Amino acid sequence: MSDAYLPSEEIVRLVDASLEAGLADPSVRRLLLDGIMPKYRGTLPLIAAPGMQVHSDLNEMNRVERLVDGSVPLEIWLRNAVAQTVEAGPLAVFQRALDEVARDAAGEPDVPAALPAGETKEEIIHRDDTVPFEFLRGGEEAGRAVARIKVLPYHAGALLQPNGFPHSGTGWLIAPDLLVTNHHVVNARTRSATDRGIVDPADLRLQALNSRSRFDYGADDTETEEVTASGLVAWDEALDYAILRLTGQPPRAALRVATEPLTVAGEPVAVNIIQHPGGQPKRVALRNNLVYEANENDVRYFTDTRGGSSGSPVFTDDWQVVALHRGTRRVEDVNFQGKTTAFVNVGTQMSSVMRHLREHSPEVHAEITAAQSAPAQQDLPEEA
Repeated sequence: MSDAYLPSEEIVRLVDASLEAGLADPSVRRLLLDGIMPKYRGTLPLIAAPGMQVHSDLNEMNRVERLVDGSVPLEIWLRNAVAQTVEAGPLAVFQRALDEVARDAAGEPDVPAALPAGETKEEIIHRDDTVPFEFLRGGEEAGRAVARIKVLPYHAGALLQPNGFPHSGTGWLIAPDLLVTNHHVVNARTRSATDRGIVDPADLRLQALNSRSRFDYGADDTETEEVTASGLVAWDEALDYAILRLTGQPPRAALRVATEPLTVAGEPVAVNIIQHPGGQPKRVALRNNLVYEANENDVRYFTDTRGGSSGSPVFTDDWQVVALHRGTRRVEDVNFQGKTTAFVNVGTQMSSVMRHLREHSPEVHAEITAAQSAPAQQDLPEEA
């Protein structure tokens, strides 16, 4: 890649944090490199001095945009460092770097969190957080419409060279043959690189055409068929959505979409996200999942996500999609259920997406509206 993910001074901070946390010990290096492609690991220079070894590893990985399997070695190293660290100081250094690298690697737009510094959120501990048992069945049904999507980057009609490796995200069925995800997922560019921007519409369509979506991907050993796309039917950079038409997709129910914007008045609203973090098997975020703010276009919430979760459906407890997850931000000095720092996640209101489709892509809007009112939608419970 032409640019590094992190500046040199940040690499030095990571080395210092590694030394402080004991991660420079040669016996720990194997744990830090766990999950990185063995062939690439073998190319990393071996250095006798432990601190210099960490510095060398980080410098080498910082120059690699992604590997042939679509993975980002620096992101994997940082996740492993977070998992191996208990001291608050080094942990904060690793976590901030991970957040930056994960967002850059995903090409996620740099949307400000807009959270006033020092604002304190309530500790929600005195209300009934139980849900009906049918909530679980509704989640299982909803999950069938969620897929891991991989997109190859193209430039001027050809696979991008030299780093034409796949970008991963999450998508879901908004109609039986229509899959919605983020625009930045289909854009398939690393945000921090100088030559990366919004790709030409012809290349964007080509990237959609060559995408692969994998449903029912729930475990590492699950082998399910990947679904191709016949084209890109609608998108918007500002709202960060893109809709692809799938081909050869076996019949399955689309998700129900909210027609009115989610609002927060008084008690925070719980939301749930079914996702493919890091392009890995399907996971669901059900804990620490409160919306604290919503406006006409955005929903902001505390729910666990990772790179690769972009494009995930944000559900209320009745498994209706209220937002399209598009990004994660780390905020400081925020008290959320006893924690002094937290991630703020941002999603686009689905009501805004539908309004934009009605105004700019009326035929697509009509197709989605018809699918939403079809009897097949009753397969998903109306209430949880």
